Amino acid sequence: MDFDDSAEEVALRAEARAWLDEHATRLDPDSLDEMRTYRAHTEEEDEALVEEARRWQRTKAEAGWAAPTWPAELGGRGLSPLLAGVFANEEAAYDVAGRMFSVGTDMVGPTLIEWGTDEQRSWYLPRILRADDIWCQLFSEPGAGSDLAGLSTRAIEDGDEWIITGQKVWTSGAHYSDLGILLARTDPDVPKHRGITAIAVPMRSPGVDVRPLRQIDGAIHFNEVFLDEVRVPVANTIGPVGHGWGVAMTMLTNERASIGGGGMYSFDQLAQLARAMGRDTDPVIRQRLADMYTRDEILRYLGYRVRTAAAAGRAPGPESSVMKLAVSSRYETGGDLMLEIEGAAGTLVHDDAPYGGRFQDLFMSQWAPRIGGGTDQVQRNIIGERVLGLPGDIRADKGVPFRDLPRS
Repeated sequence: MDFDDSAEEVALRAEARAWLDEHATRLDPDSLDEMRTYRAHTEEEDEALVEEARRWQRTKAEAGWAAPTWPAELGGRGLSPLLAGVFANEEAAYDVAGRMFSVGTDMVGPTLIEWGTDEQRSWYLPRILRADDIWCQLFSEPGAGSDLAGLSTRAIEDGDEWIITGQKVWTSGAHYSDLGILLARTDPDVPKHRGITAIAVPMRSPGVDVRPLRQIDGAIHFNEVFLDEVRVPVANTIGPVGHGWGVAMTMLTNERASIGGGGMYSFDQLAQLARAMGRDTDPVIRQRLADMYTRDEILRYLGYRVRTAAAAGRAPGPESSVMKLAVSSRYETGGDLMLEIEGAAGTLVHDDAPYGGRFQDLFMSQWAPRIGGGTDQVQRNIIGERVLGLPGDIRADKGVPFRDLPRS
């Protein structure tokens, strides 16, 4: 297992730091007042955050840092995920909104590179890099969350257009997105995994109704999206008609890898909070902090194993499959701990809370990585079947046309 940076990683880290020092402000790692959570509580804050992130995205795009793993001829740097992670780790130390558009750069972009047409790549990819177009993911539905292949949003071909009708939910960022990559049922007469097609939908098309789901602290992250006979050119189809499940798997694989990187806050920041709140001598808090430190070390060593495999040209092993679940568990544990450290002050929000409510924001944000990319329960099924080799669930719907499946 390799613990030290390779010569290539050392050189890239130095290049990234020099560029970031020139274009951004480094955060003080010892100051909790400088923490950024990027959680907007009003529409005005939301709009300002999007514009801040857009400016930073364009700055990165000019230097090839907006999507480092993309091929150089498509605006990236052709870096391995390992080397791209070096830049992401460095970027996290600066006062920038660096992860607002990861649906586009980390998920849609790689999917278009694999499945898109030449025309789609030449039009969409440059606009993703510069955040001229912001993308969302129109996958989950009220009746098809964990069982994504059970989706019922339908798309009917009418000449050179699709007519799309249905409902999506839990769509992150839909309220400020320009485009969404949508999964729709185009053939109900085949088994459910086979009759799905992926389509790029302009979010301001007639018939698209985005309804934000405002959370208890005022923030908007998720949305409901209703589609009422929305007309979209057939040319917006991504991948072959009826092969949307393969497109979806490409996107979800990239999403899980992105979430598995973690990075919302560090152990050191939780330890600083304990000292600032006078809880660092509490034996229960100290034990909980030790548990968090152990979790972080496990994640660090899993990362080393992934990095070693990548450096040797090997595909990641089981350790990459469990990283997403381990990160999810870490955020659950850490979210509870940070408010326990604050004690009664943990019930406050916004400016009344310690450090302007930053830790309350982080507590509320834990469900995004825990649900996005597949819930913890779904991840355990995947690990059990594909990593441990346990028998899969009995599937009574396998081979049955979607039209004949019972639905509520």
